[in-house]
Amino acid sequence: MPASIKAFSDHFAPVSGAYADFRPRYPAALFDWLAQIAPARGLAWDCACGSGQASLDLAGHFAHVVATDASAAQLAGAQPHAGVEYRQAPAEASGLADASVDLICVAQALHWFDLPRFYAEARRVLKPDGVLAGWTYGVQTLEDEAVNACVQRFYRDTVGPYWPPERLLVEQGYRTLDFPFAEFAPPAFAMSERWALPRLLGYFRSWSATGRYITAHGTDPVLALAEELALLWGDADSERRVTWPLAIRAGQRAFRNDVPEEGRKMLI
Repeated sequence: MPASIKAFSDHFAPVSGAYADFRPRYPAALFDWLAQIAPARGLAWDCACGSGQASLDLAGHFAHVVATDASAAQLAGAQPHAGVEYRQAPAEASGLADASVDLICVAQALHWFDLPRFYAEARRVLKPDGVLAGWTYGVQTLEDEAVNACVQRFYRDTVGPYWPPERLLVEQGYRTLDFPFAEFAPPAFAMSERWALPRLLGYFRSWSATGRYITAHGTDPVLALAEELALLWGDADSERRVTWPLAIRAGQRAFRNDVPEEGRKMLI
C-alpha cells in the first residue's frame, strides 16, 4: 500500500455494541441549522456514520440519507429507518454519483480520515453549492465536582495512554484541522444529557481507548471506576447532568449568493 494512503483501522469494533447503545445524541438545533445552510434537502451523505446516531436526525430533514461506514461491526448496530440507506464504504470511496449531494456530514470521525483523499471525494460528490460539515465533541464534564474529578482521572490516567494519537485533534476542537472549503461561522451548540450511573458507565465502555485497554490487559477498567463512582453517586438511578463541548467546521464547495458575507469566511 502506498505510504500516502491511510489504512482503515477499526478502533470501535471491540466496543460497537456499547457505541450504539450509549453514545449521546446531537442537539436537534444542529440539524435544523445544517438543513438551512444546505442548498436543497434532497440527498445527505452521513459519512462514517457509525451506528447511525446522526443519520436518523438527518432523515428528519432530507428526502434521502446515504449513511456509510467502513466498519461492518458499527453498521450492524444501526437502527433501520425508511429514509436511511446504510452502506459499507470507506470515506474516500462513497460510491455516490458526481455532484449529487446537498450535504455531507461527518460526526465525530473527521480525525480518522486520510483528509486529502476524503476532501477530493467530497468535492466530487457535492453539488457546486453543496456543504460539508464535520463536528466533534470533547471531554465530558459532570456537575458534581467529586464525580467529575474521578471521571477526568479515568480519562487522563487510566485509559489516557490508550487513546489513538488522532484524539488530540478532538481535544483541540478540530481547530488545527485543514479545512479547504468556504467556511461558515456556526452558531454555538451544546450537548447535554441527564444520565444515571449505569448509562454513564456504558458510555465509558464505548470509548475506543477502553477497547484498546481491554485488548492490552484482558480486564475491563470501567469495573474499578464503577466501584469508585458508586461511593460518590448515591442512588445509582439518580441522574446527573453531563455536558460535552461541541465544535463544528462547516463550509461550501462554492459560495452561494444568498449567504450573508458575515456568515462565512474563506480559508483558502
